[in-house]
Amino acid sequence: MPALDQNDALRLVKAVVDHRDREAFGQLFDHFTPRLEAFLIRSGLDPAGAEEVSQDVMLVLWQKAELFDPKLSSIGTWLFRIARNRRIDIVRRARLDYRDPSDIVFESQSLAPEADTIMDRQQREDYVRAAMQDLPKEQLDLVRLAFLEGLSHSAIAAITGQPLGTVKSRLRLAFQRLRRALEAKGVTQAV
Repeated sequence: MPALDQNDALRLVKAVVDHRDREAFGQLFDHFTPRLEAFLIRSGLDPAGAEEVSQDVMLVLWQKAELFDPKLSSIGTWLFRIARNRRIDIVRRARLDYRDPSDIVFESQSLAPEADTIMDRQQREDYVRAAMQDLPKEQLDLVRLAFLEGLSHSAIAAITGQPLGTVKSRLRLAFQRLRRALEAKGVTQAV
C-alpha cells in the first residue's frame, strides 16, 4: 500500500468519524501500525509490547476519532503522541527507573569519568546547543524529532506530513550547519 499523504489520512479519519467506515479504518491501521510499532521498539519496548500498544492506539482512533483536531496537528502526530504517552505510562507502572528519552543528555551512572572529561563534554554540549539555536526552525524541529525523540526519517515524514526527501534534505543541511559552527569553535569530536 502506498504511503498516505495528509489529505488522504484526513479523508479516511473523516470517514471513520462520520460513517464508522471499517475500510477507511483498515487503511489507517495498515499505514500507521507498523510505524507506531517501530517507534515504540526504538523507544525501548519489546516487540510484543510495541504491538500491543500500537493496537491500543489504533483502538483509540476507532473509538475516539472525533477527538482528533486537524487544526492542532496531523493525524500522525496525534497517534504518535498517544503512543508515546502510553509507553511512558507502561514504564511508570512497571516502576522502572524512568528517563524520558526527550531529555537532552543521557549519562551512564555506572561510569565515573574524570573531571576534565566531564568539563570537555559539557563544553561540547554547550557549543552544540548554541549552534542548534542558530538553525532555522524547520531544521531545528526535525533535528529534535530525529535525535531527541529518536525517530527515523520515515517516522518524521509521517508525523510532519512532509515528503521523505524534504526531511532528509533539511536534516542534511542542518548537520552541515552544525558541523561548520562546531568546527569554528574547535570541536572535532561528536558529542
